[in-house]
Amino acid sequence: MRAFVAVADTGQFSAAADDLDVTQQAVSKRIAALESELGTRLFARTPRGAGLTSAGRAMLPHAREILSSAERIVASVQRPPLRVDVITRRIAPAALLRDFHRAYPSMELEVTTLFDADTAIAAVASGEIDATFRAIIGELPRGVEAVRVLDEPHELLVGPGHRLAHAEVVTPAQLAEYPIWIPGIVPGTEWAAYYEELAAAFGLAISAQGPNFGTDTMLDALAEDSSLASLLGERTRLVWPAEYGLRRIPVRDPVLAYPHSLLWRDGNPHPGLASLRDFLRPVTPIRPASAAPAPGTSASWLPSWAT
Repeated sequence: MRAFVAVADTGQFSAAADDLDVTQQAVSKRIAALESELGTRLFARTPRGAGLTSAGRAMLPHAREILSSAERIVASVQRPPLRVDVITRRIAPAALLRDFHRAYPSMELEVTTLFDADTAIAAVASGEIDATFRAIIGELPRGVEAVRVLDEPHELLVGPGHRLAHAEVVTPAQLAEYPIWIPGIVPGTEWAAYYEELAAAFGLAISAQGPNFGTDTMLDALAEDSSLASLLGERTRLVWPAEYGLRRIPVRDPVLAYPHSLLWRDGNPHPGLASLRDFLRPVTPIRPASAAPAPGTSASWLPSWAT
């Protein structure tokens, strides 16, 4: 089939042989075998070369499609895994990727955890990774596209002795009465910008004071100290011993939403990227906290740079 298309494109058996890096005799044998199998002539030989017969002209577009399909099959087998950055494997973007993998179990994924947003966005722009999940602050580099895919509600996390431990829901106004400890807030990161604006908007005392010894140490402290509270995303994945008695309590009136966006490089041909984008779909814009909530719903708050 490649020999047929090559001769049709060049009009010469010799030129087709050069393109295919075979001898002219080999091209002639392949065409003869194809014509024999089909029971019809595909080329009219002339002193100037070879022209397509009516049968050859009818066959050419189908031959091109066969070759294109073959190339796609080879690419599907040889393509690299879809490389996606999620910052850490405990948070909502990792949960979204797990959902995607359950929907596309044959899709090979390579999950990375790049801490710094500039590094992750540069990796997307260079093609080192195919996509990253980030909260976007400021302008993106030329050629990098983004769509917001999840506005994740926050929850309060407290130990059994905290005064809000038995509440079904809490409001930001109630949170203003208590210190909130979120270790791991690093100046200059998108989550630092988020919590800074959140604290200013609702008068919250949010602190990252002390060394960050990791999530397990934070859970230990919350279980032991009834004055401590923390905030975390609704889809953040945490496990602690049952005797800790920690409570995750939804925050409402308004919902405190963290804006997760998917970023990718325009023109990235990886078929898995198209599947991921289609699976996630853009988030429906949430109603700002200043808007009147519909009956039975709660308004939501987003930082100014996300709206």
